[in-house]
Amino acid sequence: MSLHDLDVEPRDVRAEALGLLLDAPAPTPLAQLTLDDGRGGVLVLGVLGASHVVTATAGARRLTEQVSCDALAAGGQELPERAEAGGYSMTSAVTAPPRAEFDATAARLRGRAERDAHWLCGAFPGGAGALTALTAAALPTGGWTWETWHLYPGAERSVIVTTRSRWTP
Repeated sequence: MSLHDLDVEPRDVRAEALGLLLDAPAPTPLAQLTLDDGRGGVLVLGVLGASHVVTATAGARRLTEQVSCDALAAGGQELPERAEAGGYSMTSAVTAPPRAEFDATAARLRGRAERDAHWLCGAFPGGAGALTALTAAALPTGGWTWETWHLYPGAERSVIVTTRSRWTP
């Protein structure tokens, strides 16, 4: 099971504050999941109090992706809709679904993390919908693909930020 009920207040509480930082040292995660591709490649998914960090390695090559409210202060950029750099690509989307759809998404993500060994979900205090979820898979030709969900429940407006990333070293 990779569902973690975290007993910490999230530091990242607004979707608008998210940034992207690549190839910086990975902060210590509150929860993590390590995946091995069977060919020497390793991917570490991490939930931060300020969102997520992913570290991918293949041989001597390494990539770190941090999407968090700390990324801008550390030299990153505002979370773009699209980013590309040296075998890495990422897309992001921000949606504000109706509350019933938001709650259904939160329940689905929690359920997947409870059942699937390739999923990691960190649930924060303040409601069932306050969570960060990640999943990943090795690519058949080497490298990784991963997806993330950052859920921000609100009384008037709930927001979901999704990212899809791919790295081919």
